[in-house]
Amino acid sequence: MSAVQKQTKVIIVGAGPAGAGASFFLSKYEIPNIVIDKATFPRDKVCGDACSGKTALVINRANEEWLKEILGKPADFLPSWGIKFVAPNGKDLDIPFSPNRTPETKAPGFTLPRLDFDNFLFSKMPSPFCTIYQGATISAIEKSNSDVSVKFSHQGMEHEVTAPIIIGADGDKGIVRKKFMNDSGSPKAYAVGLRAYYEGITGMHPDNFIELHFLPEMLPGYLWIFPLPHGRANVGVGILSEVVRDKKINLREQMLAAIKNNPSIAPRFANAKLIDKIQGWGLPLAMERQSLSGDNYILCGDAASLVDPFSGEGIGNALYSGMLAAMALKDAIPANDFSARNLKEKYDDVLYKRLGDEFKISATLQRLCRFPWLFNFVVNKAYKSKSLRDTISCMFTDMDLREQLSKPSFYFKILFNK
Repeated sequence: MSAVQKQTKVIIVGAGPAGAGASFFLSKYEIPNIVIDKATFPRDKVCGDACSGKTALVINRANEEWLKEILGKPADFLPSWGIKFVAPNGKDLDIPFSPNRTPETKAPGFTLPRLDFDNFLFSKMPSPFCTIYQGATISAIEKSNSDVSVKFSHQGMEHEVTAPIIIGADGDKGIVRKKFMNDSGSPKAYAVGLRAYYEGITGMHPDNFIELHFLPEMLPGYLWIFPLPHGRANVGVGILSEVVRDKKINLREQMLAAIKNNPSIAPRFANAKLIDKIQGWGLPLAMERQSLSGDNYILCGDAASLVDPFSGEGIGNALYSGMLAAMALKDAIPANDFSARNLKEKYDDVLYKRLGDEFKISATLQRLCRFPWLFNFVVNKAYKSKSLRDTISCMFTDMDLREQLSKPSFYFKILFNK
């Protein structure tokens, strides 16, 4: 049986946040695109389920009405107003995302299960310029001098789609990265995470702060508790893969032991119920700059290793990279220039200019997790000083200030109250 042949301007493999972000803006620019995904939506994705202000920014730029829809449904898109850090010594520090909040202020972030959020994004993708094939199985990707062809089966039929450019938004182990990069990521840039859903956890912040607990037994990783709609919570742990391997850590046992025995956590889980199985996944961290594109291809999201090294944020960075990929192609398509040189200039360089400093600072903060005394020291000081708490709060919304967290002089000034 011969394959159905199609031509388009852009092929996108993967319909998660990275692929959706790319498709949103390509359609906005009236650029035809075909999206191929092996899953059928709604489908789950193991994740922390927290969406930052970066997520809201991209959605708002794609379509203001979509963000209004999100903000208008707080029961389904739970507004989050800040983050709580708990130091190894048990002291906690609340960091509001909007220190000068007014009744008119909109929540900068929100939480909901990825099953629901990705399906929300997927529902917004269809347009006159976007054709979607879900539940598709790719059999081959072939590259000529000027085009890329993808062969796949869908609903019992064979298809072959050809375009001058392909966007890999199918994850760090995805077929596009393997085809063009000849690897599946650097193990040194990996962390491993576990996710579990609970209901009945007590002591949640009234403004739905997400929580990062830097427990002594989990450093240089942490345990998180993220409130979700309908009284549920996403509970998980994240730690560098090399630490898990070198110390032979059973991460599942360690997480359950902390929930059962840690004095600051266990009481909150006294009547909590695990409502789903504990699942794990790899986190391709943005620890150092790498190539994100080449002749006739662009990588976005996890395929480009864009997970924040400190916070573990992946959703916002995936959406943002998809947006930047579409912006790059808005220029590349009229010029018919899909060379590695042009895509590096239009995509890689732009992405690292906008996110590179953030990644560097987060990588430094991630390394500081190896020093529990430093976390205790800063939190103890901030616990007693409102001005220091306000300073740290601003650092999480102002990148110039946040950079101070990675400098020794910042801690020297705290030490001597300067």
